[in-house]
Amino acid sequence: MKVRRIHFLFLNIGHFLDHLFVLIFATAAALTLVNEWGLSYGELIPYATPGFVAFGICAIPAGWLADKWSREGMIVIFFLGIGAASILAGFAETPLEMAVCLTLVGAFAAIYHPVGLALVIHGRKQTGVPLAINGIFGNMGVASAALITGFLIDVSGWRQAFFVPGVFSILIGIGYFGFLRFYLQNHQTHSAKKQQASPAPSHARDILIRAFAIVLITTGIGGMVFQSTTFALPKVFDERLGDIAQSATAIGSYAFVVFTIAAFAQLLVGWLVDRYPVKRVFGIVALAQVVFLMAMSQMTGIAALLVSLAILLAIFGQIPINDVLVGRIARSEWRARAYALRYIVTFSVMASTVPLIGWVHGLWGFEILFPILSVAAVVTLVAILFIPTKLAAAAAQA
Repeated sequence: MKVRRIHFLFLNIGHFLDHLFVLIFATAAALTLVNEWGLSYGELIPYATPGFVAFGICAIPAGWLADKWSREGMIVIFFLGIGAASILAGFAETPLEMAVCLTLVGAFAAIYHPVGLALVIHGRKQTGVPLAINGIFGNMGVASAALITGFLIDVSGWRQAFFVPGVFSILIGIGYFGFLRFYLQNHQTHSAKKQQASPAPSHARDILIRAFAIVLITTGIGGMVFQSTTFALPKVFDERLGDIAQSATAIGSYAFVVFTIAAFAQLLVGWLVDRYPVKRVFGIVALAQVVFLMAMSQMTGIAALLVSLAILLAIFGQIPINDVLVGRIARSEWRARAYALRYIVTFSVMASTVPLIGWVHGLWGFEILFPILSVAAVVTLVAILFIPTKLAAAAAQA
């Protein structure tokens, strides 16, 4: 049991780092690179797009390799590879060089979700809370990206914001490899070759197909809303918090507080979906997104800070719901590939969202972006109505 808890801790640290690395550039671009490289915010952030494309499309080969070779081995590659790619990004001298390095970051970041989540839920009957705890670590990575990047920019420059996490990730990767080598070699691991197939789902094929289609639709829209809010939040706070946030560290600190509090929404939602019909829980979460995203369009000052918190609570609360559904639909032996399909949709949408943020901000500002996201959340709310009742009830009892 102790070994399993240590393994779970490594997986949680991995989720933390995964989200931290993909958002370092968002804060650096908003707060310092626009001046250093002489580009506007809207001109600079599209250079992050190739990284998010890699974040999406590389999930499929990562999931396939994990199921065919070793899930633990892929996590070692994740820690070492993403750390090295981040260090390379810290040496970038031009936006084009940064785009190449961010593509490498995205390629290694793609490993975590299909592989790490499959390891998190392996052998568990109640998956909502473990996924929620793991999700909290991921969203703490989102929160810490703004805080750590802002702090390092103020103290020693933007390059250290890439160097320091990169070195840390490599050290964690070496530690994880040692853990596997010396502590897990005599225990049953979660590698694909040693797994036993889980029982076949008891639901009819048409129900499962409809449920997975709904998961893909809602996860795609959720990815757009998640990316737009988390990527743009440092810039939103820079523009709207006025006198209460006048430095990179202050902006990063406010973003950290909002992200941190919101992250714990996943724990509540994870607990709820293990005990109540998932359709009901999902519907409440989606409705909250619709309302608060629309309200954010004109908010400034403290009101903007509080509404941002409400938005992030609802957005982060959605994350474990789709993961729980995928885990209950998919067999154990191809679960990493199922998660890969779910996340390739998410991250492909996220990649296309980055230039959308720059385009909308350049033409109209954030006053239009938030209503667009609210309408997208309405589509999610409608899709939830079609979740099969049997599957929703089973989720409550699993």
